[in-house]
Amino acid sequence: MIHQYKNSGLNIVMDIESGSVHVVDDIVYDIVHALDAMDSVSDFRKVSDGEVKASDFSELEGYLKFMLSKYNDEDIEEAYNEVKELIEEERLFTDDIYKDFVMDFKKRTTVVKALCLHIAHDCNLACKYCFADEGEYHGKRELMSYEVGKKALDFLVANSGSRTNLEVDFFGGEPLMNFEVVKQLVKYGRSLEEPNNKKFRFTLTTNGVLLDDDILEFANKEMSNLVLSLDGRKEVHDLMRPRRGGQGSYDTVVPKFIKAAESRNQMNYYVRGTYTRNNLDFAKDVIHMADLGFEQISVEPVVADKSESYAIREEDIDTLIKQYDELTAEMIKRKKEGKPFNFFHFMIDLSGGPCVAKRLSGCGSGTEYLAVSPSGELYPCHQFMGMKDFLLGNVDEGVIRTDIRDEFKLCNVYAKEKCKNCFAKFYCSGGCAANSYNFSGSINGTYEIGCELQKKRIECAIALKALEFDE
Repeated sequence: MIHQYKNSGLNIVMDIESGSVHVVDDIVYDIVHALDAMDSVSDFRKVSDGEVKASDFSELEGYLKFMLSKYNDEDIEEAYNEVKELIEEERLFTDDIYKDFVMDFKKRTTVVKALCLHIAHDCNLACKYCFADEGEYHGKRELMSYEVGKKALDFLVANSGSRTNLEVDFFGGEPLMNFEVVKQLVKYGRSLEEPNNKKFRFTLTTNGVLLDDDILEFANKEMSNLVLSLDGRKEVHDLMRPRRGGQGSYDTVVPKFIKAAESRNQMNYYVRGTYTRNNLDFAKDVIHMADLGFEQISVEPVVADKSESYAIREEDIDTLIKQYDELTAEMIKRKKEGKPFNFFHFMIDLSGGPCVAKRLSGCGSGTEYLAVSPSGELYPCHQFMGMKDFLLGNVDEGVIRTDIRDEFKLCNVYAKEKCKNCFAKFYCSGGCAANSYNFSGSINGTYEIGCELQKKRIECAIALKALEFDE
């Protein structure tokens, strides 16, 4: 499969199955486009090898005439040889070697490597787009006890196999409303490391209202990553992330977040925001965060029922695509000025990247990654929390519903009909299972708006990486 596009002044050709990305000149770009449109790579090989004449292929002949009128013979011959060489090296028009690999997914033994601990089903903000129903997850307000958290960490160690590195995210609601238990669980986790040959990587996600110097000192010592919730400009943030009394939270949290970022040397944290229909010009919010001094930024589209006034609609897609282009141009400009920043959704590894299983099946929700409720129930991820149809088990008995786990094992880009022929499939790995379920009724469905925006982000990310290699 081939995907071609133009971005930031570059002609980019992607060979999806091999993962090869090529920055090419106009003539090579046109030749590849013609071959892909006609699905005639074998015909091209025959013409290139002199086995047959181009006139034997009417479509190819017509395109050759067009090429001859646009380029000179010498350039055409050189470009043909270049394309031919890439095909022979299996860097263009390669075969799909992964489609049969997924048949073994259900057989593979999975280990749990990460837990999302819902340390608090309570919150001191009333975010309008909160999928967790203002932190309560459509249930009662509840804090996780140390005893339940301790069992969760024991479960993780017992089910992690030979894996050494384990991840635990303290999540909510607002985790700092139960910070004493957070501290106790970190201490307990550290006590498990040496005797079990494990290493915990703890993460804390917070809205920042309760963040103080003592908490920050602890976080800088024990938390490998901090996720700081900020939506951007003051008017945007305060509209969607008010306190329960309706007051804004921007003025309270921004100074704390700036201090946190600087105390961590602008590393190992993210300011993480959500844009909605209220700020379709979200690039301005990302730039605002960069102007505040943040160098690690993540802002993504809200996922909400179309009945909500702030939900992204299909007619907004073109506007949002232009915003991603605007953001790309600004990042290029700032890097040249010596003021770069990272945008999480534009970060991509073309030389290595995740393993094949990860490329095909994604985040590992329901198998390698689980969420734990305050009472100790196990769910596939934080977005399935409270959905009884997806209740896997609990920290006392472990995973009981292996049928649900097996369903998630088989959730991959080849099980999703709309993913099979999508150029982004090995980059997004089929997208979020929860979003797919909420919008299609199946974890093997798709969320169309999310797909379109994800594809654009991938194109921008690859263009930025190509410019980086070109320097």
